[in-house]
Amino acid sequence: MLFFALGLLGRRSSLGERHFKGIWGAMTHRERFVRTLTGQEVDRVPFIKVFGGKNQIVPKWEKECPGISQCIDEILQFEGEHRGWQRTDVNMELSQVGETKIIEENESRIVQGRGDGTVEIIQKVGDFHRYTVEWPVKSRKDWYQIKERHMQADDPERFPKDWPEQVARYRNRDYPLQLTHRGVYGFARSMMGDINLAYAFYDDPELVHDIMDSYTDMAIAIWSKMVKDIDFDLIECWEDMASRNGALISPATFREFMKPNYLKIASFAKEHGINIILVDSDGYIENLTELMLESGVTALYPYEVQAGNDVGRVLDRFPSLGVIGGLDKNVMAKGKKEIDREIERARELIRKGRYIPGPDHFVLSDVSWANYRYFMERLREVVMTTKPGTDF
Repeated sequence: MLFFALGLLGRRSSLGERHFKGIWGAMTHRERFVRTLTGQEVDRVPFIKVFGGKNQIVPKWEKECPGISQCIDEILQFEGEHRGWQRTDVNMELSQVGETKIIEENESRIVQGRGDGTVEIIQKVGDFHRYTVEWPVKSRKDWYQIKERHMQADDPERFPKDWPEQVARYRNRDYPLQLTHRGVYGFARSMMGDINLAYAFYDDPELVHDIMDSYTDMAIAIWSKMVKDIDFDLIECWEDMASRNGALISPATFREFMKPNYLKIASFAKEHGINIILVDSDGYIENLTELMLESGVTALYPYEVQAGNDVGRVLDRFPSLGVIGGLDKNVMAKGKKEIDREIERARELIRKGRYIPGPDHFVLSDVSWANYRYFMERLREVVMTTKPGTDF
């Protein structure tokens, strides 16, 4: 039934794009992405999905529109690769951890153990599928074993076997490409869990320093090999270190444990001409933003609306900051009137500059394909007809 989904391509409207090109000319998607987030003049901002990999869909959409899982990106005309920017296949996680083993499985869930000691539950139904119940580091001994066995930057298996061929493709790309950091807080939480890590900041600060510092040093050592082959556009750090009540650690803790590592990242970026350091964190991150900026970070996302973030306020408060996302995904489950209101807000935010619009996370199962499509087609119209830094 792929023909059914492909047939929808004929319904796309290109009037706005033709009109836009006629006025402003054209840049590459890669140029628009970098120039928008760094505050340089652009013909327009990029149109990207922000959340979800290639052709990712809510499962029920396949029933609504057979074949959509093979061509949704083409139908909606998303720009760039993956989320709109791409990462490489170089392994920035622990290496040599062995195979994941199934501990238990039934109709509703899978319990599996990874070679590093992580145990996680994967739910087969619902919107939230995966959560960890046991973490690798319970003591210093656990950490030292992981550090010795699984954190070698020079492990040749970190690079895919076809790395030379990938390098050739990357050199001719027209999309942004990132260096990946597992997160300063993000890596430590994956080793210990949030609660254990919260205690460790006070009970064993030397251990936390070693976990955070060692990962960042390893990442930079791997990046140093990668930049010899490829010019990168950004460094992305995954943190997810906030709830709807704000950051999970205090400003003083951030500055003691995290800031030194971000300054190392910023120094590397400056040395290699990488102008964007992008941080991904859910939750209320407006106050975290100030700490990130003082540590060399230049952009954040996704600024979840339901957590209380207001991107307009953020852009006014931090004019040197790049922002991605910030549109309320929940309007897609409500209807066209609510969607139209949110899309007009996107136009206002684009005009402020340094902003790439998109939903504040991937949609949940209460959103229909029709509503998602309407949201994205309306957003594309706004993107194609709105120039940053203008009041008209």
